[in-house]
Amino acid sequence: MTRGEWRNLGVGLAFISPWIIGFLAFTLYPALASIYYSFCDYDVFSRPVWIGLLNYRDMFTDKVFWKSLYNTMYYAVFSLPLGLVISLLIAVMLNQQIQARPLFRTIYFLPSLVPVVASAMIWLWILNGKYGILNYLLGLVGLQGPDWLADELWTKPSLILMSVWGVGGSMVIYLAALQDVPRELYESALIDGASAWHKFVHVTIPMISPVIYFNLIMGIIGALQVFAQPYIMFGGGGPNRSALFYAVYLYQNAFDYYEMGFASAMAWVLFIIIFFLTWVATRTTRRHIYYAGE
Repeated sequence: MTRGEWRNLGVGLAFISPWIIGFLAFTLYPALASIYYSFCDYDVFSRPVWIGLLNYRDMFTDKVFWKSLYNTMYYAVFSLPLGLVISLLIAVMLNQQIQARPLFRTIYFLPSLVPVVASAMIWLWILNGKYGILNYLLGLVGLQGPDWLADELWTKPSLILMSVWGVGGSMVIYLAALQDVPRELYESALIDGASAWHKFVHVTIPMISPVIYFNLIMGIIGALQVFAQPYIMFGGGGPNRSALFYAVYLYQNAFDYYEMGFASAMAWVLFIIIFFLTWVATRTTRRHIYYAGE
């Protein structure tokens, strides 16, 4: 490199140095430190003591750990596909030439703008077993609504139902992708006699497949890290810990029980799970994703 190139490099690094310092101090160092702490007995207030794999052995013999992992997987298995399908259907509907289309788009997107704490408080009222509006509406059609928040059989379904309410972000991404689908493809399919369903399956889905893949990956990451809603609505985990999610139990170990080493081990196990599921999703869907530039 010439002297001028070295000078330009120095100027560029100086401009991005605030980000570099922030990354090193608040991302890289905590990540590396958590790896070390996961092999230690560490309570934040005293020096960490190296204990090897004891945290990991204790984790896999901890019934509460397996309960929280089961609750999280149950939530992810149902909320993720439900959110993907519903947000896509709403986006397809709002992509049609209908009256007051901007108004409907705003209405469907608005719940995703509500702060998490506020939305959790709203759903505490909606899902109240005695005075909630949802059970009131079910009663109008002759159905006996369950005690959503106090019955362990309904705590996870209530959170899954709540997750569907906030699909506005995915919907907007789908909507942007739908508007980029070439119109001539629909016209060619129409000339060939394709029905609306065939156009959706053979034109729309392949053309927006990269966006579906993106929402799938983000959904996996988000579903396995869900924290605020179950923590606010159920605190310690609800009846019989039926709403104790993985991230909530990790938080409890770190900041309630001061088992920071155990919590760090849990965090890295969660990272491995997310990495594995993301890899599986990538491997199984890559043949079905169409990129126009390829």
